[in-house]
Amino acid sequence: MARSVWKGPFVDGYLLKKAEASRASGRSEVIKIWSRRSTVLPQFVGLTFGVYNGHKFLPVLVTEDMIGHKFGEFSPTRTFHGHSADKRAKRA
Repeated sequence: MARSVWKGPFVDGYLLKKAEASRASGRSEVIKIWSRRSTVLPQFVGLTFGVYNGHKFLPVLVTEDMIGHKFGEFSPTRTFHGHSADKRAKRA
């Protein structure tokens, strides 16, 4: 179920602070975040976030197309190694 419009998008407070600090410093370093549930805002465009997937931080460069999506959508938590039936079919 989607979040109510009147509440606005959810973003962790520390995430906004880190983004503002990165913009103010002018350096283009990766901002490590654990908040996969936070929504991508227009203020984040052009910044690189390291989104934690439970194992490592995957770098995500935020573009205009990502606005409104969640950070977790761009950092997959599972690695797909293919179906076991596909391997048997390739051998034969």
